[in-house]
Amino acid sequence: MLFDYPTLKLIWWLLVGVLLVGFAIMDGHDMGVGTLLPFVGKDDVERRIVINTVGPHWDGNQVWFITGGGAIFAAWPLVYATAFSGFYWAMLAVLWALFFRPVGFDYRSKINNPTWRQTWDWGLFVGGAVPPLIFGVAFGNLFQGVPFHFADNLMPYYTGSFWGLLNPFALLCGVVSTAMITFHGAIYLMHRTEGAVQRRTQTAMLVFGSLLLLGFSAAGVWLWQGIDGYAIVSAVDAGALPNPLDKEVIRQPGAWLANYDKAPLTMVLPALAYAGTLAAMLLAVNRATLAAFVASSLAIVGVIGTAGASLFPFVMPSSTDLRSGLTVYDSVSSHLTLNIMLWATLIFMPIIIAYTGWAYKVMAGKVTAAYIRENDHAAY
Repeated sequence: MLFDYPTLKLIWWLLVGVLLVGFAIMDGHDMGVGTLLPFVGKDDVERRIVINTVGPHWDGNQVWFITGGGAIFAAWPLVYATAFSGFYWAMLAVLWALFFRPVGFDYRSKINNPTWRQTWDWGLFVGGAVPPLIFGVAFGNLFQGVPFHFADNLMPYYTGSFWGLLNPFALLCGVVSTAMITFHGAIYLMHRTEGAVQRRTQTAMLVFGSLLLLGFSAAGVWLWQGIDGYAIVSAVDAGALPNPLDKEVIRQPGAWLANYDKAPLTMVLPALAYAGTLAAMLLAVNRATLAAFVASSLAIVGVIGTAGASLFPFVMPSSTDLRSGLTVYDSVSSHLTLNIMLWATLIFMPIIIAYTGWAYKVMAGKVTAAYIRENDHAAY
């Protein structure tokens, strides 16, 4: 069964969102644990406890990151080309930070030397804290428009600078993203640990959960009061071949909130962000940590879903040439490509989810100091 072109464009907008959420939930809790590592583990045994909660899984969870990047490349080639041109140094910073993760996990325990191990602990911190910060900053810039335009031959030209990305609203979004991922990692770490490490992690969980709620609220108010959104005022042919220059776009106050008036059901998403965060905090304090992890995952769905619903149909608006802004309808691959990719996704994604679920089930349970001492020569 083949879907029509307009339907496929919307399906792939949803699927890219699912992959981003999957990355934030699965690889996000690994990054959150890495961010907390130097602070909740006070000696080598405690830090090895922290590392062993994610050590067996982190590389498998990278599948979501790779798949998400591949999906954007294949489904939204113009977005991929334009974003990696405009955010080139930011993306390189993410990759450089991520380099610390494989080498940190693999080399940290090779030498029994405090300086050596503490150095890699901070490397794992960088690998956990920097990517969500930069991804949040990138999302913040999307709401303000990215300084790029297309020539008549659809060659993209980026006219901004790396430092221009570090504006106040984007940095606030970076704080929201970092708080969200660290909060989620703290919930997972509480689920897998006990004793002093768990108590310190609970304190961190409450701090970052509160920061997430405050930052998310502040970003929403700022978006409502201080940032003009984008709106398409010309007719949109959802079934047409991609051509981002074939539309008329204006900026107007409150445009980023217009979708909530058009589709009131989308209000579920910001409500889910608040309810999921609060529920996760309450459940974690009462040691219902598995339920808390589910709740924090729903909070991530709410936060990322709110950003996507607010931007729709835009994917990457342009601040220098409004009509060059990329949308769900004019930045996609061909009808055939989207169909083939959809069926590949429907086949392989359940396999990935099933394998991941099995792996977590096999390696479930608390990581304790006794386990670390009994497995002193283990990889982590």
